[in-house]
Amino acid sequence: MEQGTVTSLIEEKGTVKGVKYKNKDGQDVKTYAPLTIVCDGCFSNLRKNLCIPQVNIVSHFVGMVLNLENGKLPHPNHGHVILANPSPVLFYPVSSTEVRCLVDVPGPKMPSISNGDMAKYMITKVVSQLPPDLRDPFLEQVEKGDIRSMPNRSMPASPLPTPGAVLLGDAFNMRHPLTGGGMTVALADVVVLRDLLRPMEDFTDAVALTKHLESFYTLRKPVASTINTLAGALYKVFSPEPDQASREMREACFDYLSLGGMYSEGPIALLSGLNPRPMSLVAHFFAVAIYGVGRLLLPFPSPERLLLGVRLLLSAYGIIFPIVKSEGVRQMFFPITIPSYNRGASVVMKSAMFDMMT
Repeated sequence: MEQGTVTSLIEEKGTVKGVKYKNKDGQDVKTYAPLTIVCDGCFSNLRKNLCIPQVNIVSHFVGMVLNLENGKLPHPNHGHVILANPSPVLFYPVSSTEVRCLVDVPGPKMPSISNGDMAKYMITKVVSQLPPDLRDPFLEQVEKGDIRSMPNRSMPASPLPTPGAVLLGDAFNMRHPLTGGGMTVALADVVVLRDLLRPMEDFTDAVALTKHLESFYTLRKPVASTINTLAGALYKVFSPEPDQASREMREACFDYLSLGGMYSEGPIALLSGLNPRPMSLVAHFFAVAIYGVGRLLLPFPSPERLLLGVRLLLSAYGIIFPIVKSEGVRQMFFPITIPSYNRGASVVMKSAMFDMMT
């Protein structure tokens, strides 16, 4: 194993042959391999020739670590999502005395940290919406200025199958990190790729290997598209537009999850990747919308509430359909109609049988 900083891919006649990198001594080195796995994350500088990078900066996370000596989480040892306006705030413990806070600041641009605009934003718009026990430690950290930021990016998977290389994880597919699903998708990618590579005995035929790996980008869809769609949809629901229908959708989502039982277990199974079924996601999403309409119409419907219910349903459709479209309707719901899926599925099945036998 060699550790270094990769600077570029080595390409010859459209085939990736290896990488150029700087080793720990700062020397430029070339190394060659029949297959290069590109997994250099959301800030990838290697993806440009391997996919169509349609990167959209949805918002920014502004992060800080709060000291628990002056406050505690309302529910110890649990993560918290504060449904603040205009967008959520996350709190979760990272040690016995510290809590990480991530404030979502919507839009591609954010207030400057260096000139104090970010501190002003936190004090005037965020702190009053936090649980009382967390306000003082939050203010203390903001006044110290020890805060950092990162862009929250979204990028649908649009790979360009290239001989000699394959993409994994955030390098070619990202979703809003509100649900923390990025690592789940990346590890699921690893499992699919492992099962596809296991029966390969010869990696030197780059064209044959590429044809074999074409199914990877389809086989990963059930897990990846479910988590991607859920992350995007939840972020839009938890960051509502100013209109009343969007706010009703957010309240309906919160109340639906609060019902417990299958109403919370189902979405959590989708969130964790344990239930990689896009149809289950769509069913739960529109169940939330219908539940919201029911709340409006009971006990006595009125023309105004009926109209608001219609707007709520249209809002739900407007949230989820663009996300599903970007993921690929056919790949999500009808992968069996794609030839590469069937070829790859048979390989994965053989790999699973091998696991059982060994």
